[in-house]
Amino acid sequence: MAEPVVAVIGAGQAGFQAASSLRQEGFGGRVVLIGDEPVLPYQRPPLSKSYLAGQCGLDEVWLRPENFYEKQNIELLTGETVTAIDRRGRAVRLASGTAIECDHIVLATGARCRALPVAGAELDGVLPLRTLADADLLRERLAAAREVVVVGAGFIGLEFASVAIAAGCAVRIVEVTHQPMGRVVSAEISRYFTERHRAWGAEILLGTGVVRVRGDGNRATAVETSDGRIFPADLVLVCIGVIPNVELARDAGLAADNGIVVDETLHTAAPEITAIGDCANFPTRFAAGRVRLESVQNGVDQAREVAAHIAGKRVGVYDKVPWFWSDQRDLKLQIAGITTGHDRAVLRGDSDSGSFSVFCFKGERLLGVESVNRPADHILARRLLALADPGLSPAQAADASYDLRAHLTPRR
Repeated sequence: MAEPVVAVIGAGQAGFQAASSLRQEGFGGRVVLIGDEPVLPYQRPPLSKSYLAGQCGLDEVWLRPENFYEKQNIELLTGETVTAIDRRGRAVRLASGTAIECDHIVLATGARCRALPVAGAELDGVLPLRTLADADLLRERLAAAREVVVVGAGFIGLEFASVAIAAGCAVRIVEVTHQPMGRVVSAEISRYFTERHRAWGAEILLGTGVVRVRGDGNRATAVETSDGRIFPADLVLVCIGVIPNVELARDAGLAADNGIVVDETLHTAAPEITAIGDCANFPTRFAAGRVRLESVQNGVDQAREVAAHIAGKRVGVYDKVPWFWSDQRDLKLQIAGITTGHDRAVLRGDSDSGSFSVFCFKGERLLGVESVNRPADHILARRLLALADPGLSPAQAADASYDLRAHLTPRR
């Protein structure tokens, strides 16, 4: 009897974890991990933080050294692109012309940066930040840059901006909405980080878009905004969101809607194909309906769940508490839960001290907790949210003397 084969498409955090967890779960078949970048699987979070700032090197970015894959009997194919999934033939076809027959396919195809849809976006000096190659180029350019414009005030944009300010650059952040990080944080957290970035020296333009990038020859020299202003720029970072990579799944006849559609066990409509990480759109009790989450935690936890399913160790609903983080200079923002749709935000601690949390409720139900330099609150929030009913009221959350740990103990 032939050994079972699992093909993992995508060698980012989720794909790497799926391959690694298959071995941890005792799967004895063939594991093939396929990545389109010509490098070892690596961590993405340092790319906009410590790696970009030159505070860590490649050895600290790799998820594992090269010999790990040989020791774990994981076939790592780097610089290789999957061109098609042959569902009838139960195989994946590669750009190199070969095909890998497999019993299960894990789609960990991730996402790609959304392009800036204006004239001049193709000029040299207008860059994204998603891959290790992007970060390497940005490190080189940042060393020589003087005037930097960041288009988009999400996590990546603000993390990059804090590094650029520390490097001595004049930084302008252009955000089309009126709330930086507004897609994922409360108004209170958005306002606090906006104030801190301005105090560090950034100029932040809210409710403003970019209509054109000006250039001299093929090099970017300035950014023109929707209110008619022109700002010099020898480096423009574009951080206006990502597009999930769903083409392989869609071409194979699988449903895609802001990600590859999976059920509560992370399976697609084809029982032999699962999807995890940034590319997966899944149902969860932590949101009203379906979500697609861009976080290391989500990719890692989903990979472990799928590996357990494939190894025959566990079949159940994916039900992990989502959590996220962002490091911006001396501020560590940690978020537990999904706070979208909250109608009440309760402050715990003192924002002036730089250490506080915002508890977000919908009615009396706790949706999530956003903590700034307050790791104990974050850990407790994750434990509370894992419960079917956290039982925490807004009044209790706002009372600094109320013991959250004691509140949690009888419910555990």
